[in-house]
Amino acid sequence: MRDREPTTTTAEVRRFRNLVEKGEAAQNRHVALVGLRTYDTRQLVRKVEKGLSFRAFERMQANLGMPAQRLAELVDISPRTLARRRERGLLDAAQSDRLLRASRLLGGAIELFEGDDEAARNWLRTPQRGLGGEIPLDLARTELGAREVERLIGRLEHGVFA
Repeated sequence: MRDREPTTTTAEVRRFRNLVEKGEAAQNRHVALVGLRTYDTRQLVRKVEKGLSFRAFERMQANLGMPAQRLAELVDISPRTLARRRERGLLDAAQSDRLLRASRLLGGAIELFEGDDEAARNWLRTPQRGLGGEIPLDLARTELGAREVERLIGRLEHGVFA
């Protein structure tokens, strides 16, 4: 990890890095990136079913460093619905699930780049040869595409570049 963190690094990213360094909550530590502090799968399922707070969306927006509308496209929320969710303060279950999918990808990319969240964000926004020239975040708009991005991250972590 770097001695000096860039100003774009959020408290959630620092907490995620800490979990990685300590080897804690391996399967679900990515939820720290949306501000959740529980890593138990059953509890997370219940939280998703009830809907995550709109604050989770805002945290993920800050962690990805992208405009709200771009994140809304990634998690399939129309502009009108986004405004209603902001006003209500709560996402629905499907939107919450897709937001956690995005956090899973960001977490994987941060781990791939050994804690360098800026490199992770840049990688997620750049066409990748291992994805046929697709941009990981664009491909990740579906679960199938997100899984493909995760498979590429896994291959890169193990030194398999093809």
